Amino acid sequence: MTASSIGKEVKVTGASIAGIVSCVPSLQIENDYFFDKFGEAVVNDAVKMIGVQKRRWVNETTSTRDLCLHAAKRLLTDLEWLPDTVDALIFVSQTPDYRLPASACVLQSELGLPNGCIAFDINLGCSGYPHALWLGMTMIQSGAAKRVLLAVGDTISKITNPDDRATALLFGDAGTVTALEASENDVSHFVMGSDGNGYNNLIIPKGAFKNYAVESDARMNDKNPSFLFMDGAEIFNFTLQSVPPLITKTTEFSEKNTDDYDAFLFHQANLFMIKHLIKKAKLPTEKVPININEFGNTSSASIPLLMTTTLRDQLKNNSLQLALFGFGVGYSWASASIKVGNLKVIETIEL
Repeated sequence: MTASSIGKEVKVTGASIAGIVSCVPSLQIENDYFFDKFGEAVVNDAVKMIGVQKRRWVNETTSTRDLCLHAAKRLLTDLEWLPDTVDALIFVSQTPDYRLPASACVLQSELGLPNGCIAFDINLGCSGYPHALWLGMTMIQSGAAKRVLLAVGDTISKITNPDDRATALLFGDAGTVTALEASENDVSHFVMGSDGNGYNNLIIPKGAFKNYAVESDARMNDKNPSFLFMDGAEIFNFTLQSVPPLITKTTEFSEKNTDDYDAFLFHQANLFMIKHLIKKAKLPTEKVPININEFGNTSSASIPLLMTTTLRDQLKNNSLQLALFGFGVGYSWASASIKVGNLKVIETIEL
């Protein structure tokens, strides 16, 4: 991948994170749940690669919006933000409640936000959180908003085939809400890009308004096209090709080096992949927190969930320089070099 193809570089000023709340389902699924279906040896072999020991799944009636609503109520209460002071709400997910209307509009009503609140959805998965930060902070920088809520999450358990161990074992559910506000001196750097040539390597082939031609794709012969399909080898190759240069470009653009960062937060794709990225980018392992063992791959929610679990105490008491890297479905990728800290609210709650 050439330097020019890595992505757009954008600097945003005058916006910061005020608080983050993650909400996970109370139902915890451990690996022995899959023994009867796939066999204990098969499950254990898969777990060595993906690193997931537990994951949280919603029940039939709970949605991504429900998790985000629960998180948003807690966040607004603890920040002591009145609903009518919120200027925008962005919902980032690939598992919305409905094809239409936008889940952001429903959340606006449920939270009692003003009718003048800007509310819309973004259809992004693994790279969704850095994209959301960029967009929300840009809205603040432009003067369109002073306070923005980013509702970012997915309930992938609803779209995985229970008979497909490649996806059933890997994914968990979570919803997060991040509060952004205007600030004077904060500067954040973002790098974003995409390559739609890999769109069919992580896809739900049928169920919307255009059906993917599964009959011409031999990989789909034994797959149910109404569920999520993942070509793990292709996703792995894409990640190793795109993420290391993204790391380099992000640090160069923000004029920092490895020593300047307190932590590097990767989308929790799978453990084997993260370890390869650490090695290839020559990052210190102690600066790369991991929680995929506890929650699985939670798609767009994985980075903020990582912040509210592995970095909670540090972010409450200190200001940290963080590098965030989201990558995957699309293909799409995004990074953020951002200062975060002394947060009044940073919690992980259950629903």
